[in-house]
Amino acid sequence: MHKLPIIFNYDDPDILRALIDAKYELGNLNGFINVLPNPKIILNAVILGEAKESSSIENIVTTFDEIFKEITLKNQNYNTKEVVNYREALLKGYFGIKEKGYLSTNMIVDIHSVIDPNVGGIRKIPGTVILNTKTKEVLHIPPQSESEIMEYMSNLEKYINYSEFHNIDPILKMAMIHYQFESIHPFHDGNGRTGRVLNMLYLILEKQISLPILYLSKYINKTRDEYYKHLHDVRIDDKNIKSYLIYMINGVEETSIFTINFIKNFISSMDDAAKKIKELCPEIYSEKLVTYLFFDFYTKNEYFRENLNVSRNTASKYLNLLVEKGILVVEQVGKQKVYKNTYLYNLIKNW
Repeated sequence: MHKLPIIFNYDDPDILRALIDAKYELGNLNGFINVLPNPKIILNAVILGEAKESSSIENIVTTFDEIFKEITLKNQNYNTKEVVNYREALLKGYFGIKEKGYLSTNMIVDIHSVIDPNVGGIRKIPGTVILNTKTKEVLHIPPQSESEIMEYMSNLEKYINYSEFHNIDPILKMAMIHYQFESIHPFHDGNGRTGRVLNMLYLILEKQISLPILYLSKYINKTRDEYYKHLHDVRIDDKNIKSYLIYMINGVEETSIFTINFIKNFISSMDDAAKKIKELCPEIYSEKLVTYLFFDFYTKNEYFRENLNVSRNTASKYLNLLVEKGILVVEQVGKQKVYKNTYLYNLIKNW
């Protein structure tokens, strides 16, 4: 297994042609985010979608409905808890690099500890191999000893943080970081999800995108067999780097277009809801109310009154009126009532 950088012609004409389109669409996405009046309002929706798709790649399958209830009621369902952990890990990484301006091995370990809190740190016991889950064929033997793993992680850390270490386009560098991290396989479990968090964090670190809303796991999940084949092929022969890079570049382009369209639909749904509330419930309408309703898919009386700074009785009055006018749907879950934003839920359920 090579340390980074791997010698290869990263200026191959086919790679550069693919990069032009990907960088154009990624630039469009970033520009679109930056002109939104409140860009962080869409952060929760996109991160949850990313978390669901990334977890699904590891056969952690759940529904948005279950995820939203986990966030609101903390039911401690195993699969939904895993997805919520991914969301928290991505946000932890995002705020970490915004604060520090770099991405270290210790920060990656901290991110992983949120994704998979039961596994615990860098592998210390040898014997880990990557298998074909169907045939049980050994596909890759990652570094085995803790010292060897840390040697490769130190090399990866330098590659991430020092542009002079390998001065190539950030999208290409993101792809090589992802390949190398998955090949090092530093943890007993949760490597795939951690590696996909790193994709987003590196693009933010390099100022390619300002918020962690590039929904790359959707592309990887849709093309899962192709994704694993590319990683395997590069491990066999460095010449296969070209097709892997083009695959990842195409993912950035496709995902950027998808995310722009989602944001446009999100804004349209929010505008429609605002008009309906203003028309049917003028006595309770405010921008603050609409913004809160679109930050989370579900709410309950406690959260509603805390976020809008109203009394329990006022919160109940508002919520009942919003249910009556078809903005929210109320559900009884155990002893609690939860309220679902129908506009937001209909937007995301068909992802």
